[in-house]
Amino acid sequence: MPHLSENEGIVAYPAAPWPLVGQLFLTVFRLPEPVGDRPAGIHGAAFVSYEEGSPLTYSELLVARPVGGSAVEIEQIWVDSPASMTGGRELWAIPKELCDFTLDSSRTGPLSRTEWSAGVERRPIAHARFTDISRAGVRLPFRGGVRQPSLEPGGPEGSATMRGTSRTLPCRARWDFAPDGPLGWLARARPLASVRMADFRMSFG
Repeated sequence: MPHLSENEGIVAYPAAPWPLVGQLFLTVFRLPEPVGDRPAGIHGAAFVSYEEGSPLTYSELLVARPVGGSAVEIEQIWVDSPASMTGGRELWAIPKELCDFTLDSSRTGPLSRTEWSAGVERRPIAHARFTDISRAGVRLPFRGGVRQPSLEPGGPEGSATMRGTSRTLPCRARWDFAPDGPLGWLARARPLASVRMADFRMSFG
């Protein structure tokens, strides 16, 4: 389904579901008390790269919280693909915005080191470093869901199912959130655990 933007340009995106492949780096945080409209409790922050073999190749930074069962609500999210942004908003009410990313990764035997950063117009949002051996793991299945409130009053709610396989193992992670950035509230949260989902293959939609 195409999207007609305000400048009359068409932003096309793939039909659902999206068959995605790539890498995901996730840390689970516990926020001890509410910060603004962010509730206390569990929140997960992740950097993701969607690679060749996906209908769109792009980078992503997201924060999500559990909303029951195996479902999450994506609270904040940025991508560097206009097609992904438009498709995410129109197909599933995911509040995607645009930003810029840098990604650097190296491997020594089974050990991988990965460094991510994200920012908007040279203003940083988040920076993270990960160390893992997840590519040596056994490929295992996973399944979950996304439930989204409407993006505007009276608009449609969104939902999607995620299912696939990945090589998932714990990893070491260090995050830095710009204090005056949109994820500054997560600086008050305590990291609980981190994992890398290496070489995931996923259907989303």
